[in-house]
Amino acid sequence: MKINILTLFPGMFSGFTSESIIKRAINSGSLEINIVDIRDYTFDKHNTADDTPFGGGAGMVLKAEPILKALEGIDGKVIYTSPQGVRLNQKLSNELSVEKEITIIAGHYEGIDERVIDEKVDLEISIGDFVLTGGELPAMVIADSIARLLPGVIKQDSYEQDSFYNGLLDHPHYTRPAKIGDLEVPEILLSGHHKNIELWRKKESLKRTYLRRPDLLENREFTKEEKKMLDEIKKEV
Repeated sequence: MKINILTLFPGMFSGFTSESIIKRAINSGSLEINIVDIRDYTFDKHNTADDTPFGGGAGMVLKAEPILKALEGIDGKVIYTSPQGVRLNQKLSNELSVEKEITIIAGHYEGIDERVIDEKVDLEISIGDFVLTGGELPAMVIADSIARLLPGVIKQDSYEQDSFYNGLLDHPHYTRPAKIGDLEVPEILLSGHHKNIELWRKKESLKRTYLRRPDLLENREFTKEEKKMLDEIKKEV
């Protein structure tokens, strides 16, 4: 998969592409990240990429011409990071992960000229109901949420157990040592009984979701096993 990121601040992505899972995805050939400096497509000697808004008002707006020029010859879905966009969730990340190529425009200042959105943007995405100084961090969040789903990057059974992948929050995790002072790992996890461990994890996942994010359960189609577990959880809490 190829992810193009259009930005005014390409230096912000140097660490992002050279560390951890993203680096592994790039080295494996599953992912290509192409950082595009919008200023390389400006039309004057000062590399002006922004200007004051028509009609007056505070702040600056990214100019349409450099972005439109940068988008020439780029294929695939075009995404704009914006607080006005749809909220990023696991379902959307799953859908984007099957694309061959996507382009993310990292907005800045008061945003980009609306004509770019009208002509080129397929989808506006927000990572939450708050405003950041720029779209670079949201672009990284979107790219990261997609990259970990690509073939060969991490094991499939790892991300399938993650929060939100199956509509529930993740279960608790523990590692060695089994006892730290009075703090002990749940005995069932040391039992070696894989079926019982699986059932415990499923119930704990349901319990966390019920207590912390009950909204995730509102439209869920429960299995008989899940219904039974949820009834037990409601009695316990």
